[in-house]
Amino acid sequence: MMEEDAPRPATGFVPAKLDGWGVEELKHYIARLQAEIARAEAAIARLQAHRGAAEALFRRPGEG
Repeated sequence: MMEEDAPRPATGFVPAKLDGWGVEELKHYIARLQAEIARAEAAIARLQAHRGAAEALFRRPGEG
């Protein structure tokens, strides 16, 4: 199965219920969220680089 064919998660974000969490639990939760943000930003950068390369490849002479 190609990556594009993989099922995609729901677009909405459901935040965790933080009631009753301790300080250390919250810090670990924040660290996991930051790691996920970094992973998503890296995916965006890869997609933008791929698109830029494709656009450069198919650009007509004299454009851009």
